[in-house]
Amino acid sequence: MIKTIVSTELPVDEQFRIRKNVIQHGREGLRFCVVTGTHGDELEGQMVCYELARMVGEHPELLNGTLEIYPALNPLGIDTIQRGIPNFDLDMNRIFPGDPQGTMAEQTAHAIIEDIKGADMVIDIHSSNLYLRETPQVRINVQDAEWLVPFAEHLGMDFVWVHDAATVLEATLAHSLNSTGTPCLVVEMGVGQRINHKMCQRLVSGILHLMQRMGMWKGEVAASMPRSIICQGDSVTFLNAETSGVFLTEMKCGVHITKGQVLGQIVDPLRGKVLSTVKSPVDGYLFTIRAYPIVYEGSLMARIFNSEAKQ
Repeated sequence: MIKTIVSTELPVDEQFRIRKNVIQHGREGLRFCVVTGTHGDELEGQMVCYELARMVGEHPELLNGTLEIYPALNPLGIDTIQRGIPNFDLDMNRIFPGDPQGTMAEQTAHAIIEDIKGADMVIDIHSSNLYLRETPQVRINVQDAEWLVPFAEHLGMDFVWVHDAATVLEATLAHSLNSTGTPCLVVEMGVGQRINHKMCQRLVSGILHLMQRMGMWKGEVAASMPRSIICQGDSVTFLNAETSGVFLTEMKCGVHITKGQVLGQIVDPLRGKVLSTVKSPVDGYLFTIRAYPIVYEGSLMARIFNSEAKQ
């Protein structure tokens, strides 16, 4: 069943709408929500929503509860390939929990929170931006780690990053929902404006596995999920560019690397010179790698989980 949760008139004879697909069977009161499209340039969640809607929609008898799928929280951004809300110069994931008496964007954020809160689980799917490629991972505020990490492990993602949230993250959808007692896991993967089919299928499998553990899915799932690397404390090394230039690499994220291993080179195309050789400063797990090749001094090149750091 398709339901509209937000409907607002736009200036010139058009309508802004946010809709969800509600699939219900069996037990009432148990809700699992999958949300994405908060940023219009992050598209991995579109395939995940499609696959879940298709698989569960074709076999609703295997569902025991309610699955709610929200593919586009920022439909204008998706339509125009913009990260934020067009014409408002706003990052939608920085205005939650919203305000029922505020601007159109703030009213929309408030309506989304009111519609989702109270769910038994929420998966908030994001991609990276155009500049970085991320291995499939779950990001959790350290304040919620004890509560949420056990859920995250059932998704079978490569990496679970428990981190200190910056002040701005208090205005995100996940923080706002977790603050109400509604468990929300943030999944990050891939690269902006692209869809990695393999990563999406892994997340679909992980979601169905978690739903089964919660007693909501009776279909076949993997007998066991890959064991996630749990990263807690100050154990992530940020690697920044030493100079400006063009970054050339054949490295993929999601691999273990050693201290001193070459990740790539920053080169000068005009003079045919290598300006900087990018090496790992630690032994660890490479979970973020630069995807966009043009870099400036200080640009983020990689994030590495330092396997020798104390947690």
